[in-house]
Amino acid sequence: MVQLPNDLNETVIQAQAAAQAALDAGHSRVQVEIKIPELKIQPVAQQFIQPFIALGPQLRLLFPDAGSAALARRDWGNPPYGIRGLLETKVQAEETFFIFIEPSSVEVEDVERICDAISPRPVILLNPCLENVSVVGIGYASRRLRDRFLSTIEPCYHLQPLDQAILFRCYPHPWQVWQEEDGIYQQRAEFPTKPSSEDIEELLYGGAVQEGTGSTAQKPGLLVGLQRFIKALSQ
Repeated sequence: MVQLPNDLNETVIQAQAAAQAALDAGHSRVQVEIKIPELKIQPVAQQFIQPFIALGPQLRLLFPDAGSAALARRDWGNPPYGIRGLLETKVQAEETFFIFIEPSSVEVEDVERICDAISPRPVILLNPCLENVSVVGIGYASRRLRDRFLSTIEPCYHLQPLDQAILFRCYPHPWQVWQEEDGIYQQRAEFPTKPSSEDIEELLYGGAVQEGTGSTAQKPGLLVGLQRFIKALSQ
C-alpha cells in the first residue's frame, strides 16, 4: 500500500514514479499537484525533471511567461533541453516530451492550444491551476472547458492538506483520504475518482458538522498534526 511521503524529497520521488507509471499505461497527458502552502515551484521542478533530462533536446519545459523561463535557464545553467515561456517560439520537430510548469487559468487557452498541437506526444503538467471561476467563468463555459480539455488530463499525483484531513493520490492507486490518529496518519477511505468536499465531509463527520457536536473538540489537535505534516513537507 502506498504511504504518505515524509518530506518534500519523498513527495517529488513519488510524483516522478506516478507520472512515469501513468505515461507507461498509455495516458499522454498527466497532472502532478503538490498543494503545499507557499511552495516554491522552481526548485521542485528542477528536482522533478531529473528522470527526463536524458532526453536532451527532445525535452521542452514550458513556463507561464518568458521571464520565469529566463530565470530558470539562468539558475539551471542553460541546460541542453528547451526552457521557454508558453508564447516563446514554435515547438520544434525534435521536441517529443513536454512539461508545463505551474500554468494558471490565465494561460489555459494557450496550454490547451499547445497540447492539441503536439498531441499525441506526452505532456506532464506540474502544479497547474487551470480552473478559476473568475477567469474561465461558471456554468456552460466551465463545463465546455472540462469536457473539451481538462477531462483529457489524468491526475496521476495529488497531495493536498485540507482543513482536517489529507487528500492523496499516487497512480495507479485510487484517491485516498488520510487523517491523523494518535500522532499517526491513517488511511480513512479510498475513492475511484477525486472525492468532492461533500464526500470528504461525509466521511469525516457523517454529514455536515453541527454546532455543539463533539467533533469540533478534536479539531485543534488535528490541525496541529496537519501543521506538522506541512512543515515536514516544506523541508
